[in-house]
Formats: sequence, C-alpha cells, structure tokens
Amino acid sequence: MLKKLWFSLILLLGFSAFADDTANPRVLLDTSLGEIELELNAADAPISVANFLAYVDSGFYQGTQFHRVISGFMVQGGGFDENLQPKQALAAIQNESQNGLANRRGTIAYARTADPHSATSQFFINLVDNAYLNGKAGKPGYTVFGRVIRGMEVVDKIAKVPTGLRSGMADVPSQTVLIRTAKKLQ
Repeated sequence: MLKKLWFSLILLLGFSAFADDTANPRVLLDTSLGEIELELNAADAPISVANFLAYVDSGFYQGTQFHRVISGFMVQGGGFDENLQPKQALAAIQNESQNGLANRRGTIAYARTADPHSATSQFFINLVDNAYLNGKAGKPGYTVFGRVIRGMEVVDKIAKVPTGLRSGMADVPSQTVLIRTAKKLQ
C-alpha cells in the first residue's frame, strides 16, 4: 500500500523514469560568468528535485539572475529577471530538510521565507559549510537537493562581484550575473 502511494506521488510530481531511482539528474546552468553543472539527489529530495526540474524543463530560469550574493555565505538566484523584476513562480512545495543532506560548500538548496513550506523557484548555492541552515528534529531547515559537480570556480567568481542596494534589495550584484540557460543533461 505504501509503495503504491509513493508511486502515485512520484507520478504526480512529474517523474517519468521512476524505474531507475538511483539515477541522479544533472542540470547545466550556463551563466554570464561560466557554466555550473549540478547533480541532483532525487532519492533523498524527490519533491525538491521534481520541482527544480519542472522549472528547468519549462525554461523558467532562462534570463534570471543571481540577485543576492553574500560573500562567505551563499549566492542566490532563480526568482528575478534581468531587470530585477520578480517572475511568477509555481505553488510552494513541502520542506524536505530532514532528508539527511547538509548545507555544505557547493550544495544547492531552496530559499524560503520564515514559513518552512514556502520554497518555490529560488535556490542558493552554499559558498561555505552552513550547518545552522540544516533541519533538526522539530526545526525545519533549508532543503538541500543537490551539489555542484563542475563549475564551483564560477560560483566563487559570482561571490566576488561587488554588491549593493538596488530596487530596495540588499546584496544585489552591481554587475548583473544572468542564467542564460538551464538544461537537463540526463
């Protein structure tokens, strides 16, 4: 019964290749500063990975920018276009921060508000180990759903772009760093 419910959930979330649950999808972010290749962890973060892939497959991330950059912490993107206008995201997803994946350097996680179940399209890449962002029993954290497997030097380059206040937002890079395309590799 539980297996049947799980399979139904997977189909609802848009997985087309349930039979090979060991495959980790890969996504290439082509940014204005270089390429970043991500490996997603569908086994430990199935809802988050399905959500991210839905945005990738729809072309949502094309032309979005890394709009929040804090050196020594993280780089955040996936929610604003090149003019710093918010994009219309899909519905928020369930928090999966109790999945055993940690916010370590090079991992990708979902940004959210104070509501733990408010993640939509915005993500961040950790520049350092950020253990305080991890979920604990009774305290949801920020869901890690993958890691950078190539292009961490590009992430570090993004982190070095000077930032400031723009359109009422802090920590916005003074040089716009765009995601030109985001595409699934496997």
